[in-house]
Amino acid sequence: MYVCICKAVTDRAIRRAVVNDGVVTLRELSRRHGVGTCCGKCVPEVREMLAQVRGTESAAPVLAKHSAQLDASIAA
Repeated sequence: MYVCICKAVTDRAIRRAVVNDGVVTLRELSRRHGVGTCCGKCVPEVREMLAQVRGTESAAPVLAKHSAQLDASIAA
């Protein structure tokens, strides 16, 4: 789905930028893809997507750690 119509930036491109390229701010995303530099209507949705993807990414190691601890306690 296109998030920024003006610059033709999709939700996949935003997720890829966060996960693969380490983008964490709207400013970085704007520099790389031009998001929010024309009309600005996409900015609220882009901010929300950044927060969601960063939250999912940062939660993954914590979930893996707890999963490993649970597996160890079951095996014991």
